[in-house]
Amino acid sequence: MTRNDDGERRWSIGELAKATGVTIRTLYHYEEIGLVPASERTASGHRRYTGADLRRLYRVRALRGLGLTLEEIGRVLGRSADDVTALRALLGAQLAELDLQAARIAQLRERIGGLVEVLDHAVMPDPERVMAALELHSVYETCFDQELRDHLARRRAELGQVRMDDYRTEWLALLREARRLMLAGTPVDDPLVQEVTRRWADLAAGLQVGDQAVNEQLTNAGMALWRRAGPQLSAEISRQIEWLEDDDLPAVIDYLQRARQVRESG
Repeated sequence: MTRNDDGERRWSIGELAKATGVTIRTLYHYEEIGLVPASERTASGHRRYTGADLRRLYRVRALRGLGLTLEEIGRVLGRSADDVTALRALLGAQLAELDLQAARIAQLRERIGGLVEVLDHAVMPDPERVMAALELHSVYETCFDQELRDHLARRRAELGQVRMDDYRTEWLALLREARRLMLAGTPVDDPLVQEVTRRWADLAAGLQVGDQAVNEQLTNAGMALWRRAGPQLSAEISRQIEWLEDDDLPAVIDYLQRARQVRESG
């Protein structure tokens, strides 16, 4: 480390690498792309970095740590110090991407957790059941492409785990009441059935995303999933609900659909 005539520090490229933990090769690359060039050269051509260069390098490292690309960092640092518009936009986009990744991870974690639970709760794990669960996930991903799964993941993240648990509790309560009414032979136009149908529709509406076109795509995907894997899906859900028989779910869904048709026609 040296000092100039007015006492300001200067760093060689080796000293800068040692002081900041950035490799010499990286510093060469940063200079090559104009990101952190050395402000000065000695008479023999050796690089000398000033305090301003050091601060710029620390900013580059900090922005890299936030996930920005070198090109994005260059655009941010190319603006005046008091203009944070570009940084705000880039960090906002980065935050949105991180939120999406977190939602995807949460979905994957739930899926793997379900499979682990199947294995843990079985005295003798049934390979067919495990393979059937994996097959069901594959069919789900066929019906719901990545874009639709991302919409669902974001919506779930917006609602939060507590509200999602509340939705599940209410869904199970409505399913149980609808099953009771169906087994009792209650007509689908009965006010009690119509009330369950209304609450079921309200519950579904609360889970929808903001875009109506996307909601239609999600509905169509759900119908496609039921057509392709209705029996497997019904069996998997029935295994998780002790009071639900294997054949009950398709019958209850049909019962509610007929009740909805009555409600919409009225």
